Amino acid sequence: MNYRKIANTLSWVLHPFLLPVYLMAVLLTMTTFAHYSTQMKFYLMWVVALYAIVIPFLVLGVLHSLGRISSFKVDNRRERWLPLAVGIVCYILCAITFAKIPSAIFLRKFMVAAACCEAMCLVVSLWWKISLHLTGMGAVVALLVVMNIVGVGNMLIPLMVAILAAGALASARLYLGCHNGAQVLAGFCGGFVVAMLAVLFL
Repeated sequence: MNYRKIANTLSWVLHPFLLPVYLMAVLLTMTTFAHYSTQMKFYLMWVVALYAIVIPFLVLGVLHSLGRISSFKVDNRRERWLPLAVGIVCYILCAITFAKIPSAIFLRKFMVAAACCEAMCLVVSLWWKISLHLTGMGAVVALLVVMNIVGVGNMLIPLMVAILAAGALASARLYLGCHNGAQVLAGFCGGFVVAMLAVLFL
């Protein structure tokens, strides 16, 4: 088997850009948010895709063309601060958009948590390389745990899937040599703790 190809596929399928869209899809189909109209669901998915994927990807393209980043993977720690800063702004703008929908307070908290995780990664990346992939997965697991506790839906199966996916992704990042064990563990734990605190207190 081509383990490198599998590891690369996992890294792209579970890319931090895509995780908010996956989680939003779960929220809009398996929780109380499933009662939203189809039009509202498409609107919310589009807003998340715009701020989590489209704008950050376009910014990466511009930064790459200007020579500010050497690769779309942004593996160089010193090149991460600008993409992460853009990510923080995008998630804050997304949270502001959701704030206009009174019933979507948890969705706003979800975006604020994402912005806080990006901010944590930005600060850490000034001195040390942390796994952005595992930070995202840690945040997803934390949000699913919170949803199970507050009872917005039965998130046990998605939570189990997320934990298994986090383990597979950690193995993939280690196999590819993108990170060491400490960077992977710090990413997951950091994302989990920051997202949990942000949802509970912000």
